[in-house]
Amino acid sequence: MSSFSALVGLSFSGAIGLTFLMLACGLEQFGVYWPLFVLIFYVVSPIPHFIAKRIGDDSDAASSACRELAYFFTTGIVVSAFGMPIILARINVIAWGACGLVLAGNAVIFLTILGFFLVFGRSDDFNWEQW
Repeated sequence: MSSFSALVGLSFSGAIGLTFLMLACGLEQFGVYWPLFVLIFYVVSPIPHFIAKRIGDDSDAASSACRELAYFFTTGIVVSAFGMPIILARINVIAWGACGLVLAGNAVIFLTILGFFLVFGRSDDFNWEQW
């Protein structure tokens, strides 16, 4: 798969995920914008990976403590992004329908982020300057 078609596919899936999130906020029967706080989790989730990649040693070992800690923090961030709308729906801040739309959007967005790292993070021959 070429990098251009991968980028187009990832941007399309990201747009679908954000559409689910905007529907959870903007539909008339839901009408509250509290679910938009999951955008913070979308921005924060790749940061532990970037830090571990920058700090980690250059060895090709199967596991390193820094990488494992980054996986742990990333997992905590992703689980929190799925838990927040459930908690908001449980205490009747948002409707359960909005919660379902946010959870669907979360699944699509986090799979898009994972796909980005799988497609563009696996080789060192990719250069951002070609875009």
